Amino acid sequence: MRDDLVIYDSKDGIATITINRPEKLNALSNAVVAGIRDAFIALNESDDRCAIITSAGDRAFSVGADLKDPPRDPDLWECMPGVGIDVDKPLIAAITGYCVGGAYVLVQMCDIAVADESADFFYPEAQIGFCGGLIASCAARLPYKIAMEFMLTGKHFDAQRAYEVGMVNKVTPQGEHIAGAMEYAKIFCDSSPLVMAMLKRFVRNEVMPRGPSEQAALARRDLLAITRSQDQIEGGRAFREKRQPVFTGR
Repeated sequence: MRDDLVIYDSKDGIATITINRPEKLNALSNAVVAGIRDAFIALNESDDRCAIITSAGDRAFSVGADLKDPPRDPDLWECMPGVGIDVDKPLIAAITGYCVGGAYVLVQMCDIAVADESADFFYPEAQIGFCGGLIASCAARLPYKIAMEFMLTGKHFDAQRAYEVGMVNKVTPQGEHIAGAMEYAKIFCDSSPLVMAMLKRFVRNEVMPRGPSEQAALARRDLLAITRSQDQIEGGRAFREKRQPVFTGR
C-alpha cells in the first residue's frame, strides 16, 4: 500500500491535504479514505488554523468511490468531516476536474468550496444502482429542487451552475483553484479560532439537519471508538488473567 496516497503539508498555519492518486483520478479506495481520516486527525492535533482539501493532477478532484476497491474498512463515512470525525477548524475544498459521487459528499461537508472553470460535478448513483445515502443532506444545503435534480438525475453541473445554485463559493480560472482557496485560508488564519470553532459546532450540532445515513454513521463511530479502544483490549486481557482491569479511558 502506498503511504503517500494522502499528503499533509503545513505552512504558516494552513494545512494542505492532497489526495494523491492522479493515475486513478483520485478515486477513494480503502487506503485513501483512511488517509483522509488520518489527515483530519492530524489537523485536529496540530497548530494549523484551517485546511485546504485538494487533489493531485488536473483531471479530477476525485471520481468518488473506487469500484474496484470500494471503501469498507474504513467505510467511506469515516473520512467525512462532521460524520467520521468532527473538525472544528475551517475546511476549504479546492476542486478541479471531475467531482463525482462520494467525492461531492466530501466537498459538501467542507465549509467553503472553490472550483476552477474545469470542475464537473455529478452524482450518478441512481443510474448505477448504488448509494450509501450520505448525499441526502445535500437537500439541507441547497434549494430542494436543485438538490433533487442533482441527486436523482445524474446530470452534470459545471462550475458556473455549481456557483449559481450554491454548491461552491467561488469559481476561478482553470488551475487557480488552490490560489482561490488560499484567499479564504489567509482570512481564517487571522480570525479567532475560538469563535470559528464555536460557530462550526453550533451549525453542525444544532442547525444542520442530518440524513439517516449520517445518523447511523455517528452511532457507528461511537461504537467503533469502544471496539478500537485500549480499554476494550485491557478488559479482555484482564478477564483472561482473572484480575481487575485498569481502564484509562483510551
